[in-house]
Amino acid sequence: MYLKRLDWILNFGIIFLLAAGLVSLFSTAPRLAWLQLLWAVLGLAIILALANFDWRPFVNYRWFTFGCYWLSVILLIVTYVVAPPVRGVRAWLPLGPLQVQTSELAKVALILLYSSFFAKGHISIARLKTIGVSFLYFLIPAILVLIQPDLGTALILFSLWFGYLLVSGLKWKHILWSSAVFIVVMILMWSYALKDYQKERILGLFNPSRDPLGTNYSVIQSKIAIGSAGFLGKGFRQGTQVQLGFLPEAQTDFIFAALIEEFGVAAGLAVVGAFLLLLFEIMRIGIGADNNFSKFICLGTAIIFLTHFILNIGSNLGLVPVVGVPFPFLSYGGSNLLVSAFLIGMIQGVVVHKRF
Repeated sequence: MYLKRLDWILNFGIIFLLAAGLVSLFSTAPRLAWLQLLWAVLGLAIILALANFDWRPFVNYRWFTFGCYWLSVILLIVTYVVAPPVRGVRAWLPLGPLQVQTSELAKVALILLYSSFFAKGHISIARLKTIGVSFLYFLIPAILVLIQPDLGTALILFSLWFGYLLVSGLKWKHILWSSAVFIVVMILMWSYALKDYQKERILGLFNPSRDPLGTNYSVIQSKIAIGSAGFLGKGFRQGTQVQLGFLPEAQTDFIFAALIEEFGVAAGLAVVGAFLLLLFEIMRIGIGADNNFSKFICLGTAIIFLTHFILNIGSNLGLVPVVGVPFPFLSYGGSNLLVSAFLIGMIQGVVVHKRF
């Protein structure tokens, strides 16, 4: 039975993070916790279903990889045109009673496209044309995401492109050129794409005392929650910052701080440990994969998860600007959880169908 061939270390990391997130949600927002439990069950079902599917032949199907990519681009356009703004952001496409964050689908589409593209073209990666084409694949969805505006997802898409370049044998001079392009893009974004509140968040990173009741309010409350927790925390539903509503977005962006306040630094270390176990296992599977397409699928997933982790934990600790990025499998959110489960399902498929 294929279930025996699944990577259960990978499954353990996921289940631990889901359980930790659910415990925190039942403390801070029980209604959302029940919804998250539903998404978690559906996500685990997706993993089991996709694990029995062999993705290797699709490396040769340009219509599939490009079809997924252009479908995600079309959905981003439709989202910006028809989606109602939620806190000033047009990122969620309403589908009946549900709302789908289409930028999450763009991550999967870009991983599929890049995995196929670099699996075939990594030998010619040093050519300027190859670098330029791969950058264009990133740029189209990134612009559509930026105008929503969603800086966090745009940074994740960029990290995906740059990460693929780094492991594809890119020469140092091309890395320097790519870094120069990044700097130019950042300058243009600052001048023409970023909203005033996004600029304030970036400036607030370098001046933690700047606007404590506005720009830096969330980060300050997060630091208070973490700093007052102690090793074992204040207890279930006993966190003052969380329960009294001082910590904003305690179910999504700042769930890590909310978890630590009530369950202590010990819980935070356990969550970080489970995530790193998950990440290292993905990389181990990728290194041992029997074809480049599978290797790049694992690489793309690891880049996505690691960037989410850095941006989420960093914003909770005041080390990076707050850009609204969830913690994989821990934060509340159906779109992110199901997309993450989809990626894990593909990786489990790599394990199940590996040629020994």
